[in-house]
Amino acid sequence: MSASSRPRMSGIGRVLVIVYAVMALAATGRSFVQIVERFYEAPLAYALSALAALVYILATLALVFAGSARWYVVAWVAIVFELVGVLVIGTLSLVLPALFAHPTVWSGFGYGYLFIPLVLPFLGLWWLITHRPGVRVQHAAEVAA
Repeated sequence: MSASSRPRMSGIGRVLVIVYAVMALAATGRSFVQIVERFYEAPLAYALSALAALVYILATLALVFAGSARWYVVAWVAIVFELVGVLVIGTLSLVLPALFAHPTVWSGFGYGYLFIPLVLPFLGLWWLITHRPGVRVQHAAEVAA
């Protein structure tokens, strides 16, 4: 582990990664059970739960490795996609409830998960903005000088 990655995985960064990992596990478990037991009942809703699970897995990995410029970009893409997904699916689930007769992870803006899916991408984007790769290294170099 390099010295520049240590500050990224302490404090709020570590909590953020843990929450993303918990959401990844929860969404994966939910979508797996939904798809295996009753996919025929609501294929769109259950496929969207699986998509949310994949996004949370990708976001978790990207946040862990966001010290790399490429993973930082992947984190941005995953979290922006997550935010758009929560807003679009959340809105559609309220406006067209028949379309989402069975809940997804992002239905009702994540009400089944205490609205964590709505709040989490905003925290993730804030963290990415305040922890750009290279900025910590430059700051550490200035402090050492």
